[in-house]
Amino acid sequence: MLQKKRIRIAQVAPVIFPTPPVDNGGTERIVFDLTEALVALGHDVTLIAPSDSQTSARHLATSPSLYRWQQLHDNVPPGVPGVLEALVLERLRQHLDEFDIIHCHGEFCHAAVLGERRRHSVTTVHWRVDELDRQLFFEGFPDLPVASISQSQGHALPAKNHLGTVYHGLDAERFNLSKGSGEYLAFIGRMTDQKRPDRAIEVARATGYSLRLAGGIDVGNPDWFDRHVAPQLDERIQHVGVVNDHQKQAFLGEAAALLFPIDWPEPFGLVMIEAMACGTPVIAWRNGSVEEIIEEGVSGFVVDSHEEAVAAVKRLPELDRQRVREAFLERFTATRMAEDYVALYETLLARG
Repeated sequence: MLQKKRIRIAQVAPVIFPTPPVDNGGTERIVFDLTEALVALGHDVTLIAPSDSQTSARHLATSPSLYRWQQLHDNVPPGVPGVLEALVLERLRQHLDEFDIIHCHGEFCHAAVLGERRRHSVTTVHWRVDELDRQLFFEGFPDLPVASISQSQGHALPAKNHLGTVYHGLDAERFNLSKGSGEYLAFIGRMTDQKRPDRAIEVARATGYSLRLAGGIDVGNPDWFDRHVAPQLDERIQHVGVVNDHQKQAFLGEAAALLFPIDWPEPFGLVMIEAMACGTPVIAWRNGSVEEIIEEGVSGFVVDSHEEAVAAVKRLPELDRQRVREAFLERFTATRMAEDYVALYETLLARG
C-alpha cells in the first residue's frame, strides 16, 4: 500500500473562545476535534489560536481569547474582537510559507491575507451563508474554496466557491452510550427565537414529560427569554443554564430524547450528534440540515408541527438507543470528518 503524503496543515481558529471551549463554543469544539484527528492521521498540523487554547499539534499562540479577556476585565471595549482577529491573521501571514493547506474557520478578513494562497486554502463557515454580508464576501473572492458543513448550507454557496460538503464529527470517546432514565426531555441551545425552547415547553406539557432546558441567554435578544421562557418555568420545566461537555453526558444520556425545535435554516446542529453519541434519540423540526443528520426511525424523528412532535414522543419506545449510538459512530466521528477534509485538501493540492 502506498503511503499517503504527510500534509502540512494550518488550522486557523476563531478568537471568541479558546480551542477547545470551556463550555460554549461549538465552532472551537469542531476545530479542536479536527486538529487532534488530523494529528492522529499522521499529518503535520499547526493550530493558530488564542493563547489559552490547548492542542497536541504545534500551537502558534496569539492573544488570549475574548472569553479570557472578559474573565480578566469588567468592561471589554467592543473593538477588542476585531483586534484579536487581526493578531491571529498577522500570525498566519508571518508563517504562510510553512503550510501546504491553510484551513480557516473564521470569516471574511483571512481571504485578503491569504492572497495567492487562496487556491490552497479551505474556508469553513460555521453559520448560515445566505445573508447579504456572506454573499458580498463570496462575490469579492470567487477563488476562495469553501467547504459546506451540510448540503443545505452548500445550496446557498456560489458554485465557483463550493468545494464540497464535510459533516461535523466528534471525538468518539467524549460521550458514551447511556440507557437513559426516560424521565425527562432535554433541550440545549441559546434561549432565542431561532432555537425555540418555547416549542419544547409546549411539547413537554402536552406529553406529560418534565423538561430540562440548557443554554445561555441570547446576548443579541436578551428579552426573549424573559418573555417566552421564564414565565413557564416551574418544578417540571427547569432552566439549568449552560452545560459543558462533562455535564452533557449525564444531561443528554439520561434524557428520553433531545428536542431540537429550530425555526431557522440551521447549517448543522452539533447538539444533535452529541445526543446521538449518548444513544439519545432526537426529535427535530424539519429545517436546514436536520433531514441530513437525523435518520427517520433510526436516530430520531423529523417533524413539521407541534402535533407531529407530540406523536413522535409517544413513538420513542420504538427506537433502540444502541442503534442511535451506532448511527453516530457510522457517520459523525472526528476521524471521519478529518478523512473527508484530507480528501478535499488533496484535491486542491492536485490542482497544482
